[in-house]
Amino acid sequence: MRGYGDSDFAPDGFYDFAAFNADLIGLLDALGWERAVVAGHDLGAMVAIDLANRHPDRVDRLVVLDDSMPDLPDAFAAAGIPPGTPKPAIYDYQRRQGLHADELVAELDTPERRRRYIAEFFGHRMWCPPDAFSEADLALLTEPYADADRLRASFADYEVVMGTRPMSGPELTDRPVQQPTLVLVGPDQVTLGDHVAERCAVAYPQVVGPFWVPGAGHFMPWEKPIVVNRAIRAFCGDLLATRGGAA
Repeated sequence: MRGYGDSDFAPDGFYDFAAFNADLIGLLDALGWERAVVAGHDLGAMVAIDLANRHPDRVDRLVVLDDSMPDLPDAFAAAGIPPGTPKPAIYDYQRRQGLHADELVAELDTPERRRRYIAEFFGHRMWCPPDAFSEADLALLTEPYADADRLRASFADYEVVMGTRPMSGPELTDRPVQQPTLVLVGPDQVTLGDHVAERCAVAYPQVVGPFWVPGAGHFMPWEKPIVVNRAIRAFCGDLLATRGGAA
C-alpha cells in the first residue's frame, strides 16, 4: 500500500481506507480484472473489509488473516457479546504514533534506532511467538524503515485512527461484509481480541471459520505461509477449477 515498504508515498497526502482502495481499484482496472479474491492482514485486512463494502461488485470473496472485522458495537451488543477488555499498556505505541508522530520520529534519529523500533513489534511487544523471526528476517522487514520519511508515513494510519489526520472519504467498516469470508487466526499474540468467533458470526454472515492456527501469532502470512496458502486454495477451489487449476 502507499507509503509502506517500497511503495510510493501518497501524492495527495492521504493514507486512509478510501485512498488505499482507490489505488487497489486502479490496480484491478489496470490488470483488467473485474473481480478478485482479496486477502488482508492487520491494516490490510481492514482495507480489504472496506473494499468489500465499498466495491462489492469487485470483491468475489474475502480472506482475513487475523481477528480484524467491521466495527459493529450495536450489533455485537444485540447478539449478547460483551465489550472487549481494555487494551494493555503494551499498546502505548498507538497513542505515540497517532498523537505524537513527529516527536517520535525525532527521537528515532538514526537508521539503527528506527530499525530497532520496528523490530520491537516482532519481539518484546509480543505480537508473535518468541524466535518466530530470525535476524535475517528482521533485517529484511525493517530495512525500509531505516528511512525517516518512510517511518513517518507508516504512522499515518494511526493518526487517522486518533483523528489527527484528515481522510479522503468515509470509512465503510460500519457494516457486515456480505461476501463469503475465510478467517484464520493466530492465537499466540497479545493483539488478539475477545469473543472472536462470536463477533465473526455477526460481522461476516457467510463466514468460514474462524480457524485457529496453532503456533501462529500476528504475522501469519510470514509465520505460517504453507498453511495460509493451502487454506486459500481450498477456500477458492471452485474458482481455481474453472481456470484449469491455475494458482
